[in-house]
Amino acid sequence: MSLRVVHGIEAWRRDSAFSARGTALAIGNFDGVHVGHQATLRRVVEHARRAGSLATAVTFDPHPLKVLRPQHAPKLISTLEQRLEWMEALGVEAVLLLEFTRALSLISAEDFTAQVLAGTLHAERIFVGDNFCFGHRHTGDVALLQRLSAQFGYSVEIVPPVSFRGEIVSSTAVRRAVQEGRLGAAARLMARPFTLTGKIIDGTGRGRREVVPTLNLHCDQELLPAQGVYITEARLLPHGHGGVPHWHPAATNVGTRPTFDGTGLSVETHLLDFNAAVSGRVMELRFWKYLRSEKKFATPAALKKQIESDMSRTRAFFRHRSRIGRAKQRA
Repeated sequence: MSLRVVHGIEAWRRDSAFSARGTALAIGNFDGVHVGHQATLRRVVEHARRAGSLATAVTFDPHPLKVLRPQHAPKLISTLEQRLEWMEALGVEAVLLLEFTRALSLISAEDFTAQVLAGTLHAERIFVGDNFCFGHRHTGDVALLQRLSAQFGYSVEIVPPVSFRGEIVSSTAVRRAVQEGRLGAAARLMARPFTLTGKIIDGTGRGRREVVPTLNLHCDQELLPAQGVYITEARLLPHGHGGVPHWHPAATNVGTRPTFDGTGLSVETHLLDFNAAVSGRVMELRFWKYLRSEKKFATPAALKKQIESDMSRTRAFFRHRSRIGRAKQRA
């Protein structure tokens, strides 16, 4: 079953496959689709399968703060495409994607419930966290949803928060872990490694000539890890994104290339045992572990020696992961 993404309320109403069905649904931005989001979406899917309703998520693009208070808008963990991919993997059947505008922000919580949740989506059960809020000036909350439930014929289920090491899992917690270079913690909060995507672009070529060949990523994401060198995996998506591309062990530098007097921030990746020309292709890059801080070396030769050490540690990391994987299979 593939995820259906419906752009806007009117499009949903026109789609006969959806307009007549009741829904089990969750509402939110779902940035990063972390383990807290996953718990809610799994409850949506479980209930929908039992009740015969449509497992649905309502989400927004762009992020509301980008419209209302752009100076306070967070750097997003994931692209819209990633959010949708991860929702589909959880079993969500349909997403109502609402363009967030100032006009949408002015709709009261009562009207949003009547017009969208009940009138358009025919909600049968709505899954929310206990701190859920919605509508103009966030005046709607769980208590309001519950008060309106008898009028509109839906039920409300409060999904308990998920905690990790005493802290409630949130997009803010994920964002902080990534920005601090704690990629292992971020992976545990999301149940997957933090992943960058984007096109490979041409660099100056100096690194390839004097040190090691690297692929320069023009990132789709807003959020980048802390500057430094990381153990990563990279895969090159085929043209048209078909097939199942192979993940290559890699070492990635996020920084300014101080040895070459760089200024702008860049993401450069060296794929182990790979040296093909792939400029213009789309690459995914998932981060496993922080290795070291970025530093300026006296010469390119000194940098190359350090990178060889980074690659040795990268190989050891993936050999260890492979041994653990084989042991789990035998068990």
